[in-house]
Amino acid sequence: MTDTSLATPRRRFRFDRNASAILLIAAVLIYLGLVLALGQTRFLTLENVIAILTRSITLGITAIGQTFAILVASIDLSVASVISAAAVVTSVVMNGNPAMMLPAIAAVLVMGAVIGLINGLVIARLEVNPLIATLGMSLIIQGILSYFYNNFAGNVPAEFQVFAYGTIGVVPYSLIFMFALAGLAWFVLRFTRFGSDIYSVGGNQDAARLAGIKTVRVVVGAHILCSLCAAIAGIYLASRLRSGAPWIGAEGVYDLESIAVVVIGGTVLAGGRGGVWGTMAGVIIFSLIDSIFNVAGVDAFVKQVLRGIIIVAAVAFYAARSQRPVA
Repeated sequence: MTDTSLATPRRRFRFDRNASAILLIAAVLIYLGLVLALGQTRFLTLENVIAILTRSITLGITAIGQTFAILVASIDLSVASVISAAAVVTSVVMNGNPAMMLPAIAAVLVMGAVIGLINGLVIARLEVNPLIATLGMSLIIQGILSYFYNNFAGNVPAEFQVFAYGTIGVVPYSLIFMFALAGLAWFVLRFTRFGSDIYSVGGNQDAARLAGIKTVRVVVGAHILCSLCAAIAGIYLASRLRSGAPWIGAEGVYDLESIAVVVIGGTVLAGGRGGVWGTMAGVIIFSLIDSIFNVAGVDAFVKQVLRGIIIVAAVAFYAARSQRPVA
């Protein structure tokens, strides 16, 4: 006779662990069903699949960093402004000169690290609420950008545009880079002491501190990685757009959308649970939702409303599962 009291918790654990994958499969099936029902088989080509993934590269890179911030029970609303600043600095420093590519990239990465360091210190040392601290940083960055630039600034050389438009066969370099970055983030979280400390601090900061973990360093490190990823996303956008502008981060709503895909991917806003592959599933789900709406011919304003409903429903779904009793 089967002991169902033991089988039930095991099934629940496996479902919770694979919820983001289940949602991704559901999105794929809905997309396939809609395309086949409408007879739009041109949307099933390899080129179109790659195009769907490519549209989410900026969001994906940003969300990888946001995952680190949320895992330590923090959050970063400054990523959109960091993206704008990174794109502008990249294009202005390069200004069409191939010899300035490496100095521009180095300058942007240093800028991203400094912004993350300040965010982390304000949150961990001064104990300012992460929403307020990073929103304030976002306003500071946006104010500086708006003071100096009101249009596209500078330009990147053709050699640098290979980052966005170069391919291996039909697969873009940038898409490979995004998944390689996700793999590196997974390795850090899964196999390093820093990754283990992130989960400990996010799960219970007081207990982590009593266990000897330097919680301030962990929170600061998570925010540095978050801002670095946003800076890299800005570098990619400069390569794709061939220039930078002070509004491109805010226009893409990368701050709120990066948080949304991280949560849809199963990372808990309270911290301590989740992972980068769930985030990548969330990114692809978002991209598929947009493609489903495009195939169905949904109005742009209605599309925003439906996306909001889907986000709320997904988060409520996770919350309901986590609150359900084990047996």
